[in-house]
Amino acid sequence: MNDPLGPLCSIGELARRTGLTVKAIRFYSDRGIVPPTGRSPAGYRLYGADALARLDLVRTLRELGVGLPDIRKVVARELSLSEVAAAHADALAVQIRTLRLRHAVLTAVARRDSDPEEMDLMHRLARLSEDERRRLIDDFLDSVFTGSAGSAGSGAFVGIRRSLTPELPDNPEPEQIAAWVELAELSQDGEFRALVRRLVEHLAAEQEGAHGGGPRPGLVPTVRELVGPVLAAGIEPGDGAAAPVVEALLAHDVHVLTRLEAVNDPRRERYTELLAVINGWPAPESVAPVLDWAVEALRVREPVGGVPGAPDVPSRP
Repeated sequence: MNDPLGPLCSIGELARRTGLTVKAIRFYSDRGIVPPTGRSPAGYRLYGADALARLDLVRTLRELGVGLPDIRKVVARELSLSEVAAAHADALAVQIRTLRLRHAVLTAVARRDSDPEEMDLMHRLARLSEDERRRLIDDFLDSVFTGSAGSAGSGAFVGIRRSLTPELPDNPEPEQIAAWVELAELSQDGEFRALVRRLVEHLAAEQEGAHGGGPRPGLVPTVRELVGPVLAAGIEPGDGAAAPVVEALLAHDVHVLTRLEAVNDPRRERYTELLAVINGWPAPESVAPVLDWAVEALRVREPVGGVPGAPDVPSRP
């Protein structure tokens, strides 16, 4: 018996020519994916040349993770290859993102020597969907901005909130995923939320101006401008030459030490570093050296009464 496309072959011959097992070919045959063209006088299945092409296609699709229902539809021409390829490309993209998230978590755990509880938290953060990630960050930002001094809807607050919002891209790099997991973990820290809330209120006050007097220079830029030159010159915070810088800082804000101690919290700088990685922004310049110098200089000058710059009050006998 011959097939128009060529001589028929037994299932054993088909197995030898395709590299598949007889059991696998029989499995596909029983499910109508590669039906026999005919049977031998003894009742054995015989296959034509088209079976070779079908089995090659089946093996390729199976290696790509396509399920048997879709394969059956493809060989029956109920679905086009392009439709199946598009659907499975989307599915693979999801799997790739999941694997990258898991890789980021494992890398972070290995780097930080995390305990089981912290590892579980990072794993759950990494598995969040896009909507869940957005809700988590919105919850953090709402806790920082809602009820803050001034108007949460003012231009100053809106701009500050936007500058603090991480936007993980659709196809993030591994370092962006790892940064997001760490940032999300940091955002759940109640003390950090309170710290950011204070910083936001101070920053909004600067941008809106005290008593409606218009914006005033920001504290951090002012410190960088004043402290940078003396730090570069090697002047120590306790030197007499540091006094003019301290006086200038006090003239900027009488509560400058309290504010600088908050700004100088390493968690704030870490948040800005992570935010830059996630959003693809240039790495921020560290202001820790000038802040450290300013805080120490102000503490050296802090008198008995606790207000930097006030004259010393002699104690009573």
